[in-house]
This record gives sequence, structure tokens and C-alpha cells, in this order.
Amino acid sequence: MVSIRSSVLSCIVVLGVIVACGKDSTPPPVDPPDASVPEQCDGGGIVLCGGSCVNTGADPAHCGGCGNACAAGQGCEEGVCVLRCQIDGQQVASGTVNAANPCEQCVPETSATAWTPRADGTQCGAGQVCSAGACGPKCFIDGSLYDEGTPNPANACEACLPTTSTTQWSARGSIPLLVGGEDITAQGWRAITQAPNTLTYGEDYVRLETSTNSGARTSGQLLLTRANVVDATKPFKLVVTAQVESASRHNQLDSGAAILGSFTSPFGNSVDRSQMIYLDSAAIGWADDTQSAAFPVISGGYHVYELAVDAAKVATVSIDGVAKLTRNNFMADGNIAIGDQTNDPNVDGVMRIKSVELLCP
Repeated sequence: MVSIRSSVLSCIVVLGVIVACGKDSTPPPVDPPDASVPEQCDGGGIVLCGGSCVNTGADPAHCGGCGNACAAGQGCEEGVCVLRCQIDGQQVASGTVNAANPCEQCVPETSATAWTPRADGTQCGAGQVCSAGACGPKCFIDGSLYDEGTPNPANACEACLPTTSTTQWSARGSIPLLVGGEDITAQGWRAITQAPNTLTYGEDYVRLETSTNSGARTSGQLLLTRANVVDATKPFKLVVTAQVESASRHNQLDSGAAILGSFTSPFGNSVDRSQMIYLDSAAIGWADDTQSAAFPVISGGYHVYELAVDAAKVATVSIDGVAKLTRNNFMADGNIAIGDQTNDPNVDGVMRIKSVELLCP
């Protein structure tokens, strides 16, 4: 009986406790989080430093770890102190290229407060390299800068063509010898003259005009010549784009409008003159009158005259791509000339020369 009574009393006590809790219970106090535990920050490089959660991968005061401060002029990248520039009030990472000038960049070791020019020859755009801090169409070949169009000193049939390559010489189809509209002297030409004559420039041509004074025993001469143009030992092709406005009928070995593939100053020697190409108003031919061809020289504006000499010294003269004259044993001395070759009275001409080129093989 005693044990049964004790059990009942125990149950009553337990029930009383349960009823009492349910009726009037107060939750126990919760301990505050331990501020010294780093796990209370978000993680992923965010840790607790000095009571604050900081990103030790980017915070210059705690770069890579609490209290690891970067020096002045440095920033924090991926937990490492790195140099930076302070330009125009903005912090710029080392190596950053100036958006306004691709030939400048942040180089803190050189200047922490201004953009530093990039090295000459640095690629800065399609077909462009840096030169003295500016981006432009140039070439940087073998450690030297070259302007666009500059020929290779070792091979005139190669040039700096940035649209093709900025780091090596590019092949070109021809060597420009005369560009119309530009000063002939600066291009290496010399004028042999006798009055009356005039030399004038247009936008894209140089104009030669000669005449004869009434009753005069001589006439004007105006001949443009350039030395050492071709290698006389090798084949060559000379192309002249010109318009003959007027031309007197030639005399044998003399012409008021002529192209000479070989020339000795001031009129040409006997060989030069015999194989000279004369341009009359309606015909062309060799000046020794061994061969001629009818052609409306003074009509149709500009024509392309080509003198091609092959390895066998056979010369062919073409106009606008059509062969008109041939000659064996053509003799060249490397010099060329174009214009009024003679001072014979009333043997005059007017020519506009747009260009002279030497074709590359």
C-alpha cells in the first residue's frame, strides 16, 4: 500500500510542476553572441577585425589579415598590397590604360599622380602603334619607328604599310617616283629649263608648258629628270600617268613632249635621244623614227604610258595596257626624264604629270 501511495504522490507532484510551468513560465535568458568568434561575419574573406567585419581581400587597412595596412599609394587586391595611381582625383590600378589615350597608362613606379607614356611601338589600335605618347599609323620594325609609306632602306619594293603589318616590312606593287601636286624638288627631281616655260602645280598634277617666241631661233625647254631611278643591269617597268594638252610635231631626235628611259643632261646623248619616246598630238614613236604608232595622244585626258625593259633588253611601250612599240638592245643608265627635251624652235608641248612609278617585280 505504501508504494502505491508513494507513486500516486509522485505523479501528483510532477503534474503540479507541469501545470505550474504552463500557467506562469519565464524563458531562461539567452547569452549574447561571442564577438570574438570570426564565424559571426559572413565568411568568404569577411572576417572580424577590431570589432568590425572587413574584407581582407580588398581593405587596405587589413589587407590579407587584420591590421596588415598597405602603404600610402597602395591598394589592396586579393589580399595583397599593390601600387596604384591617384590621377584627377581617381584611384587607378597599376597598369590601367588611359581610356582617353591608349598610349598612356598608370605606372606608379614612374608617376603616381599622372599618366605615363607607353613604350614606342606598343600596339594601340588596328594598324597603329604608340610614338611619343600618341597613337598613329606607323610601324615599329627592328627597334625603330617608321612613318606610314616609308620604304625599306634595304629594299625599295618594301615599305611601312601599317594596315598590313606594324611590325615588319610589307611588299608594295610600285615605288612612287613623282606624286602630282607635290614639290618636285623635294621628291628628288631636277628641272632643266630654258625660257620661255612655266611649271605650275594643280591639286594632283604638275604642269609643264613651253613655247617659242616669235622669230626666235630657239624655244623653251622644260625637262624633269631624276637620277639613279632604275638598276640598269636588271629588268624594269616605268609607268607615267600623264595628259598631253598639246604637242608640236617632233623633229628627229628632238621632242616637245617626251619620255626618256635613259638620260644624260642636258638634252640626252645620242643613245638616249634615239630611243626616246616622242608624244606627238596623234602618234607616239621612237625618236630615231625607226617605229611609230598612231594614237590620239591629246584626247581622252590622262593616259598611262609604260616602258618595260626585260632581261634580254627588249623594250615595250604600252598605252593604257596596250602594246604600241618595241625595241631591241634598249640601253639604260639608271636616269629618267619627262617633258620638253629640246630647244628647237616651234617644237613645244604642254603636259600634266599625275604620277611616275617604278613597278616592283
